[in-house]
Amino acid sequence: MSPSSREATAEGPRSICICVDDFGMGHAINEAALVLAERERISAVGCMVRRAAWLPGARLLRRLDRRRTDIGLHLDLTRPAVPGGREPGLLGLLVAPRLRPAARLGIQAEIRTQLARFEDAMGRAPAFVDGHRHVHQFAGVRELLVAELARRYPDAPPWLRSTEPGWRHGSDGFKAAVIHGLGGAALAALAREHGIPTSRRLLGVYGFSGDGQAYRARLLAWLAVAARGDVLMCHPSLGRVPGDPHGAARMREYAVLRALALPAAGEPGAIRIAPLSAVLQGG
Repeated sequence: MSPSSREATAEGPRSICICVDDFGMGHAINEAALVLAERERISAVGCMVRRAAWLPGARLLRRLDRRRTDIGLHLDLTRPAVPGGREPGLLGLLVAPRLRPAARLGIQAEIRTQLARFEDAMGRAPAFVDGHRHVHQFAGVRELLVAELARRYPDAPPWLRSTEPGWRHGSDGFKAAVIHGLGGAALAALAREHGIPTSRRLLGVYGFSGDGQAYRARLLAWLAVAARGDVLMCHPSLGRVPGDPHGAARMREYAVLRALALPAAGEPGAIRIAPLSAVLQGG
């Protein structure tokens, strides 16, 4: 029995946040997130407020029970030049903010615009903020983001998603370590300095390869090591979205998550899928 399983047996189910990324990128992604939230297979949804499917999706998202699902901003700084096109590479975003003041001003304006678009559509602040392709931790982005969150929400800032790896084995673990190396430790330190809560570790990183059985095996392995305060990200969809290279993987994820059966309370390895905001508040 793993340490996490022993913890669950001794103290009740572990509370784990399972977060759908990319809501707003396409209607099929929106529909998958809503079905999984209603079936209590996930407990957080990260929203891309600059994408075409955001506003129609937001109207449906408002119906979800806030006590069961955190709704947050999935900061999107790599939008395609044309709808349905491929997203640009990350090199420019990694380099430009360090070299060009104009780039930093543009990022600051974009952060403010996306927070405002979320507030306008949802009628409230985001429960959390993370980044599409983990851009929220990049140098030149994290400083502006943390400063804006501290300024905008001084009394109750949204939580930030940590990229501290929760899985360190094989190629998936190597990818997780590379992601965290792009600024995860600096983001965590900056958030602590400004009193902004963060999640504990990140699970769900893989190369979008393999069949449904392989994803199910990964999911069960991540859940076996998950601990209180961790976030397991996922990318489900009911169908393909134009310009998205991961359509087949998204559909596999949806099928596995929809069929997911977790150990019940009192059973070894028992898990409760819960919003991280409730976990951070001791719920």
